Amino acid sequence: MDNKLVEEPLEGFVVTGIALSETQAKVTVRGVPDKPGVAGFIFGKLAEENVNVDMIVQSSPRQGKNTISFTVEERDLTETKRAMEKVKKELPVEEISYDSDIAKVSIVGAGMQSHPGVAAKMFKTLGDAGINIDMISTSEIKISCAIKRKEGKKAMKVLHRAFELDKEKEEKN
Repeated sequence: MDNKLVEEPLEGFVVTGIALSETQAKVTVRGVPDKPGVAGFIFGKLAEENVNVDMIVQSSPRQGKNTISFTVEERDLTETKRAMEKVKKELPVEEISYDSDIAKVSIVGAGMQSHPGVAAKMFKTLGDAGINIDMISTSEIKISCAIKRKEGKKAMKVLHRAFELDKEKEEKN
């Protein structure tokens, strides 16, 4: 890869914290009909089981079907599976898979929305550490990545270093 990320310091407190959740599970529903209302139906069944969904990724449709992946708390897998069984009975989906080997690492900071390059720096940092990103979710003040659970603590460490949050801690002591 010839693209080089410009390593300019991000001013102030662009990223003010990093969070890690090692209690995530990923659900992938393949072969979902690409029709209006289908996502609402699937997530409605999860809501009926009181399952909170966190990250959601939907692929671009191919041949009238797509794939939807999402994360839930691992403790909600029983209810999630019950909801997905209801979905399978009413929708012609090809496959539903579950992966409970997931962690979510997030960087947080109100200054991120006005500073280009924060996401690139996060993704490059994880990539340089050999950590593969499975899913990404963003908002104005947070970027979250689903990764393998065993990589969670390593991800926290390298991101703390990359965003110089360790220095902040050292200066307070």
